[in-house]
Amino acid sequence: MKFIRYQQLRERGIPWTRVHLNRLIKAGEFPAPVNLGGNSIAWIESEVEDWAKKKAESREPVAA
Repeated sequence: MKFIRYQQLRERGIPWTRVHLNRLIKAGEFPAPVNLGGNSIAWIESEVEDWAKKKAESREPVAA
């Protein structure tokens, strides 16, 4: 299992602010982070990848 930090989310193309991510997490629309201790949180890489894959699969087809 690999953890990724907030900056790594942004590097992977997830552009949202921490505030917006918290809204999505509370709504169940983004994976919840893991508390690593102190003020440190991270996300499980495989959960973020699964979320991204599901988003891509659920997109509406574009009419040609």
